[in-house]
Amino acid sequence: MESDGPEALSNLCLTQVCHSLNVLCSTRADGSLAFIRAPLFPQEMADRLLHMMAAKGLLNDSTVGIFQNYKELRLRHVSLRSCPVSIAAFQLAICPHRLLELDASCVSGELTVANIVSSLAANAPCRSSLQKLTINGLPLDWDSLERQVGFSSLQGLRVLNLASTGLTNAPLEDICMLSQLESLDISSSVVSDLTPLLQCKSTLRSLVAHSLRHLDMSPSNLLSVFGQLQALRHLDFSVDHFTPSDRGDGDKLVCLLLEGGSQFLPSLVSLDVSGRKSITEAAVKAFVMSRSGEVFLGLLATGLSSCNILSTLKNLKVAGEANEKQICEALRRYKERECFIREALVHLYNMTVDTDEPQPELLKLVLKAMESHPTSLHVHLVAAACVFNLTTQNLAAVMPVSLISSAVAQLLHSMKIFPDHQQVQKNCMLALCSDYILQEVHFDRYLASTLVINWLSSHEEQTLQRMAVAVISVLVAKLSPAEIEQLSKDASIMKQLLAIVQQKAMVGVLDSTLKFALSALWNLTDETPTAARNFIECNGLELYEEVLESYHNEASVQQKILGLLNNLAEVEELQSVLMEEDLIEHILGLLQNPDVELGVRYFAGGILAHLASRPESWSLDEELHSTTLRQLHASIKTWTHLDREMVSYRSFRPFRPLLQTCQPCGVQMWAVWAIQLVCTQDTSHYSRILLQEGVEELLQSLTSHPDTHTDVKEASENILRMLEDSDHCQSRSS
Repeated sequence: MESDGPEALSNLCLTQVCHSLNVLCSTRADGSLAFIRAPLFPQEMADRLLHMMAAKGLLNDSTVGIFQNYKELRLRHVSLRSCPVSIAAFQLAICPHRLLELDASCVSGELTVANIVSSLAANAPCRSSLQKLTINGLPLDWDSLERQVGFSSLQGLRVLNLASTGLTNAPLEDICMLSQLESLDISSSVVSDLTPLLQCKSTLRSLVAHSLRHLDMSPSNLLSVFGQLQALRHLDFSVDHFTPSDRGDGDKLVCLLLEGGSQFLPSLVSLDVSGRKSITEAAVKAFVMSRSGEVFLGLLATGLSSCNILSTLKNLKVAGEANEKQICEALRRYKERECFIREALVHLYNMTVDTDEPQPELLKLVLKAMESHPTSLHVHLVAAACVFNLTTQNLAAVMPVSLISSAVAQLLHSMKIFPDHQQVQKNCMLALCSDYILQEVHFDRYLASTLVINWLSSHEEQTLQRMAVAVISVLVAKLSPAEIEQLSKDASIMKQLLAIVQQKAMVGVLDSTLKFALSALWNLTDETPTAARNFIECNGLELYEEVLESYHNEASVQQKILGLLNNLAEVEELQSVLMEEDLIEHILGLLQNPDVELGVRYFAGGILAHLASRPESWSLDEELHSTTLRQLHASIKTWTHLDREMVSYRSFRPFRPLLQTCQPCGVQMWAVWAIQLVCTQDTSHYSRILLQEGVEELLQSLTSHPDTHTDVKEASENILRMLEDSDHCQSRSS
């Protein structure tokens, strides 16, 4: 999520290694991978390779096996956070290394705190080298440890994080025997007595004791313990304010601590008491005034972050909700704590409702919050709304594209995880419903299409329906033919979009939802026979004939309807379905009518050109066939080229049959006019397609064939000149 720029070569190389493991590795008997040829990696590169594999979701029992080769791939800083790694794989691939740092938080295997500690302690170098151990969110299973093995056997530990592990008093006593322990996190544990902390009072510099709900100590006893931690510089005694409990004793302790003066914990420069609602403004003021060296104060969800005295201290960082700076500090500090992230995001949302300045740093913090809490409804509900506030209007267009791409990825994750939550879906679609994002930003459009379609198929709320159809209409136009083909295998999207058209047409409504639905159907059937067949099978043709009649004065509706019928006419096997005399005569009437908008006449001509190009399939009156061919040529001769874009094409493959020298001039005329139109508007783009698909040769054949009509020949020559000029321009620029 950094600003746009070239990626480091080392990252590109490691990315390639990650995606080529199946080629670079052989498989051991136990299913784990091993490099076929393992060069000696620079130590830092080994760490980065493992981290990248974890970030890409590639690290598991099989792939982690490459690190069993601990002589060539020497790990020092290891993160297995949230990876599916078993005890056996951990012992074989990670423990033999001389680790300095290990994060095995929330590993989704059988690992427990106890077997991590015992496995690390079994490696003699690790016992002295390991300085930082983070194993948050794992089960403790302390009783399974042998008596002589414990945290105290990892003698080099300086930093130990054990939040949400179910830590109890006995292992805390063992931890406090560590002679070099400087930082300890025992948040959300079931510890009832903090007295063992006195064993490390001369070394402990940071204590994080968030939401200790099982403490069974009086405020005076707690104060006595804290007061003896003379080296302590950071104390976090905050609490989850959303979880009901009796916080009276804890809040009393905090008040005593705040009012204790500078002689109490004299080294303290950082205090976090967020969530404690019973502390007073007077206590906060007393604390701040007595400590000029204080650098951080956590006051989120206390109601006290707007104290006047806080604004006078320029060097004091405050996590709170009084202003944007405090909210940002909270989002940075509390990214692992759902309770505080929820609180901060709510205040951020209210603060950014009317923002008109791009704030990429704020957006990064919001996305980090979503990444850190991938399954939290509360976080994603508010975060998606914040993303909308921070990217709405023209704000997204002036931020790094990679950042907006990351934002869309998070929105799609929210839609996927909470498919039935209407407000989450609405917040996400509000953010997605942006021309800039849909047209210019890279993201998984196929996934986005399926998510929006799934929502649309089960909900009819009008605002969401309008947004969903708008998003689908753009996304489908951006999908590859293969993706559209895959999407079209499920006919439910066709049924849903046709139902919306029918619903609107029954009451004669002309609104954006109808237009978006017609555009989506048009794009969905573009060069996609499966979707075209679904359209017919879902009785779409009958509905479109009715809409064509009932909206006869609405050019925008007629153009979209005829555009789709043109897609059907391109499919040979479906041409017979369109052979209805009333329909053909109606389309012919639109072609001939000079008062009809040119876009409508253009697509009417396309339908007739495709149908008339195969006389063996024409099942109607021959005179109608002759009339159609005559009117095609005569009508097209009167058309003037447009400055605005009327149509775009993925390819010219459907035009190839129309450009054969044996075709009637009316059919040829429509095809060359259409090609000339789009080439005039974007020569370089379409010239490449014409060359790749061999259309240039067909045009040359038309110009040289003696029976080619002069009008067709002239248009073909114009196109060839444009191709030649475009080729010269590209040659000069290169």
